[in-house]
Amino acid sequence: MFKGERNAFFDKNDPFHLSKIARNYIAGVLKHAPDITSVTSQWINSYKRLVPGYEAPVYLSWARRNRADLVRVPEYQPGRETATRIEYRSPDPACNPYLVFSVMLAAGLEGIEKGYEPPAPVEENVYLMTDEQRKKRGIKTLPGSLDEAVALTEKSALVKKALGDHVFNAFIKNKKVECTQYRIQVTEYEIKKYLPIL
Repeated sequence: MFKGERNAFFDKNDPFHLSKIARNYIAGVLKHAPDITSVTSQWINSYKRLVPGYEAPVYLSWARRNRADLVRVPEYQPGRETATRIEYRSPDPACNPYLVFSVMLAAGLEGIEKGYEPPAPVEENVYLMTDEQRKKRGIKTLPGSLDEAVALTEKSALVKKALGDHVFNAFIKNKKVECTQYRIQVTEYEIKKYLPIL
């Protein structure tokens, strides 16, 4: 984000070279990550990659170098202040980028407007932590299925405001239909797993 010619996320005096605005933005994105997940990961199959230990991050944490975190801050390179940014790492490649950028921006801007403070960065590998260690540090996870994600999005005033009533209501309705259609399918997995024992 820029204010005139200046990168609003950069602060030369911060250990991570992040301004207060950047930290508030990160906090907003982390706070609303569960609400926006059905938008950033819109398909049933999107949740096959949102599994702990796989490529896509599922834990609500941030850091500089750690690719296990949901929000990654690329390391600052001297003289490249304009490149200071954050990476939100969970969106599915098949997502609708117009909707995704709308909800991500809305979440980050709310963090700035309301002065949200992010948790401490997690430089350790979150995947290698035990459930107890993550719980102690307050590290939560993204929804594990489209059903779960849609239920959270449906209650989100932020997503409704970002998308507008028409798009929001159509999106929720379509995703519920998709979840129902998937739920009534008998898959190859079920046939191979259960049919032989019946």
